[in-house]
Amino acid sequence: MGLADRYLPYYTVEERNKWQGDWELIEGVPYALVSPSVEHQRIVRNLIVELDKEIKKCGIKCEVIPNIDYYISEDTVIRPDVIVICGNIREKITTTPQIIFEVVSPSSVKMDEHIKYELYEREGVGYYCLVYPFEDRQHVKIYHLENNRYNKVFETIEESFEFNLNGCKLRVKIL
Repeated sequence: MGLADRYLPYYTVEERNKWQGDWELIEGVPYALVSPSVEHQRIVRNLIVELDKEIKKCGIKCEVIPNIDYYISEDTVIRPDVIVICGNIREKITTTPQIIFEVVSPSSVKMDEHIKYELYEREGVGYYCLVYPFEDRQHVKIYHLENNRYNKVFETIEESFEFNLNGCKLRVKIL
């Protein structure tokens, strides 16, 4: 264990909630959130519209919610770009979402592909979707939780994907 590992700061969600600015907290370590790009927000908007339309067709009790804090434990709170969550939804999201989308930026690759991947897998998120809007390699990766492990079930550039959510088929064009 190096010096950095021994002296990393450790905070709780209660402490984080008093800070100025936007922060995620993962196992006590703070990560600053950056302002999203216009393209990022367009993708989020399109996902919300597509998912909401499909959920309404099925008539299931699920909601699509963008940029909301998901409280996992006393030292972990994250803010996914888009979640789909089913059941009774309270003011504070503490229930594991069924689907999480992260729009990856060049500065968030490590966080989205590694740290959040492992966190969402551990927490039992059914589908984890990474959307890469980079002009030179625009694509989507979707992972499905099977036997407590993520398996990549989809990687494409411009197709739609069909999620199975509580027996409901949601066909969503992502990019």
